[in-house]
Amino acid sequence: MAQRNYDVIVIGAGVFGAWTAYSLRKSGASVLLLDAYGPANSRASSGGESRIIRMGYGADEIYTRWSMNALPKWKELFARAGRPELFQPTGVLWIALEGEKQVLDTMATLDRVGCRFEKLSLAQLIERYSAMSFDTDCWGLLEPDSGVLMARRAVQTVVDEAQKSGVACENAAVRVPILRQPRLREITAGSGETYSAAHFVFACGAWLGKIFPDVLANRIFPSRQEVFFFGVPPGDPRFAPPQMPTWLKLQDQFYGMPDLENRGVKIAHDRHGAAVDPDTQSRAPSAEALALAKDYVARRFPNLRNAPIVETRVCQYENTSNGDFLIDRHPLMENVWLVGGGSGHGFKHGPSLGEYVAARVLDAAPVDPRFSLATKQSIQHRAVF
Repeated sequence: MAQRNYDVIVIGAGVFGAWTAYSLRKSGASVLLLDAYGPANSRASSGGESRIIRMGYGADEIYTRWSMNALPKWKELFARAGRPELFQPTGVLWIALEGEKQVLDTMATLDRVGCRFEKLSLAQLIERYSAMSFDTDCWGLLEPDSGVLMARRAVQTVVDEAQKSGVACENAAVRVPILRQPRLREITAGSGETYSAAHFVFACGAWLGKIFPDVLANRIFPSRQEVFFFGVPPGDPRFAPPQMPTWLKLQDQFYGMPDLENRGVKIAHDRHGAAVDPDTQSRAPSAEALALAKDYVARRFPNLRNAPIVETRVCQYENTSNGDFLIDRHPLMENVWLVGGGSGHGFKHGPSLGEYVAARVLDAAPVDPRFSLATKQSIQHRAVF
């Protein structure tokens, strides 16, 4: 079997890997994109139906700027592919308590970088969003230009456009590299086929710790996350945009989306769940998570108190110790890049991250210290929301 050669091989065709491969190709590199199960497969953290794209990150201006850069590039890609519906402009509403620092910092950052927002009083929240129940000391910060990316189809569209630009894409399970030299020369698929390249980017999400156990087993944290879709009352427009936005309430550790494409109202608990193996974890929802979601909906959406569950999703987050991305070279192999740690907030950043990684791989641009392997610890202490 003939060996094939590329400038860069990207392993993992989720949102990070897909945009990285596309960005590398646009920079002139020959690129192979590999994934064991295929782009945006049902096991992947990128494989869900929908993901939020928001600008707000508290005082973390770097992520705000990355989001502001990413949204027009998502929209441009969708327009070019004839799929504008893959961005849903729902607006994103932060529901905050008086004095809530994260949201106050978000408002200050958005103002500083020139991102449009509205501050809403409790009375305005009640008037605009009549299907939602608000605490008496709540206020709102609305990002009117933000919304939802239709995730699974969005990633598949990125891969389609990457292939049109010349990226080769294959389904192949990669064997764990044997670390015997300062540069990786080749990787071997489960089929026995060998691929060689000058550079390798492992953007494998929850599989990073399994591929590089000595380096990442205790620095990448895959956690079980369960999502529920509640059926809306027939003929009731209050649960679809603009009567209902995408929303986040940090104090509750819940977020949700309106009824998009008639699939129901999405409710998700943002607290990190139990550690899981992405290959083998059960994708059936648990009774405990279902009860928690139903209780929350009964309190925050009274008209959905007895609503049926019309869909469920069980996936996984894949995070570093603090929530910052991992974008760095492997400590023993100078041409191997480790890219991950994006779950829970990373999907939206795909275009920005792809450009960032391509510049490091091809142009040797420096890595921001907060993305370095050295800053990733073995104990979780979430700092990015």
